[in-house]
Amino acid sequence: MNSPNAPPPIERVLFTAEQIDARVREVAAQISADFAGRELKLVAVLKGSVFFLTALARHITVPLRVDFLAISHFTNQPGAPGVVRIAKDLDDAIEGEHVLLVEDIVDTGFTTRYLLQNLAGRGPASLGLCTLLDRTSRRIARTPINYSCFEIPDRFVVGFGLDHKQLYRNLDCIAVIRPE
Repeated sequence: MNSPNAPPPIERVLFTAEQIDARVREVAAQISADFAGRELKLVAVLKGSVFFLTALARHITVPLRVDFLAISHFTNQPGAPGVVRIAKDLDDAIEGEHVLLVEDIVDTGFTTRYLLQNLAGRGPASLGLCTLLDRTSRRIARTPINYSCFEIPDRFVVGFGLDHKQLYRNLDCIAVIRPE
């Protein structure tokens, strides 16, 4: 029996390290083709997107720069949608640049829509979205996704940057954990 403070155990692996690597390479190749002849700025959302951003950037062949955002959620009730605010803003302006927002997961779409609207207001030449995971079954807010690696079921997943109470981010796979 697990102690009350122990993290929930992994139920099953959804995507292996090899599957993730192969799909990230495919998406990076498509991004490279779509942005051929242009410079690209990848904007990642901390902390979960860092692992995906790193893997993706290594395989993109066009010149690119990287910047980061961090967000905070405020809500009155656990599990309820709340207010999103930017806790760490970009270091550099994006006006006139080709920007690709890099997310670890798009779920309800509210946070991603907010970020896209915020970035669009800064005058980029183009703005797109690339996500590692797309959980369409929970989508409420319409969110245009330009590049997606995997669609996932409505289960809590960890690994490759995604966490459960800051644990499991370092898994090289994406796994479902047992509900608590």
